[in-house]
Amino acid sequence: MRQERALRTRRLILEAAASVFDEFGYEGATIGEVVARAGVTRGAVYFHFASKRDLAQGVVDEQFAQDGVPERACKLQEFVDTGMVIAHLMPRDPLLSAGARLSLGQDVFEDLGGGAIPGWIGRLEALLVAAGERGELLPHVVPADTAWLVTAAWAGVQIQSQRLTGRADLEQRVSSLFRHLMPSVAVPGVLGSLRMGPDRGAQVMAEVAAAREVKPVDEGVAAA
Repeated sequence: MRQERALRTRRLILEAAASVFDEFGYEGATIGEVVARAGVTRGAVYFHFASKRDLAQGVVDEQFAQDGVPERACKLQEFVDTGMVIAHLMPRDPLLSAGARLSLGQDVFEDLGGGAIPGWIGRLEALLVAAGERGELLPHVVPADTAWLVTAAWAGVQIQSQRLTGRADLEQRVSSLFRHLMPSVAVPGVLGSLRMGPDRGAQVMAEVAAAREVKPVDEGVAAA
């Protein structure tokens, strides 16, 4: 019970910190504001995070601790789903939004080692390597180069969408990005089967939510 309480407190602090970093940026954020929004003591914050930098790193790292995209037989569909799910969640999830601001902000980029960017590049590269092993990639595709390029393009689309529409069109724009890029990545037989519509992220999240609801029932049946 004590461990569960500690985990809940840590999550509460991270969510409060995310809202503060997203609103004020790294330089403008204060531990005092995090304490006020989380409704915890300053000591509780410092118990979990030694400094503001440590807290910012926690916000960045948290996005990789969340439930991932379901594994697909087609790794390029999983590749697209990863980008579309983040596009769907970013306007709705302060942790993702703050992680993007911290990762792309020049005031903290070096301090946080590139923020979430190296992690996303690595995740996409791994999917592309797996896609290559399944014969889904065109011969010229180099997974490391493509992962770097797609991550950079996605980040640029996110910045442009945020500035022009407050991310209201982010899913549409990321869908357009994939529809432009994937013909130069996927073999024709795979390309024709890829689902890249603007609603793809919402569809995948609905699938994840349905799986969470079914799992306890299945476990109960198995136990019976």
